[in-house]
Amino acid sequence: MKVPGISHVKARMDKRIRESAIQAAQSRIILAGRKATDLTEDELEILVKEEEDRIRGQIKEKGLFAVAAALGLGWWL
Repeated sequence: MKVPGISHVKARMDKRIRESAIQAAQSRIILAGRKATDLTEDELEILVKEEEDRIRGQIKEKGLFAVAAALGLGWWL
């Protein structure tokens, strides 16, 4: 049984991650001394996907540490 609010929260979170990933990808492009117009749509999508994966990984890592801290396992990690 699905809870109606869960899908809405997930969609909002996905949107926020996507927006952050786009900003991070733009920063990477600028730091590389290039312009977004120099890249193809596929290259831009790959950059954004890499940033999304990085952000999701950070969220999971922080969540794991938060659970460990809540359980008092900080010294074991």
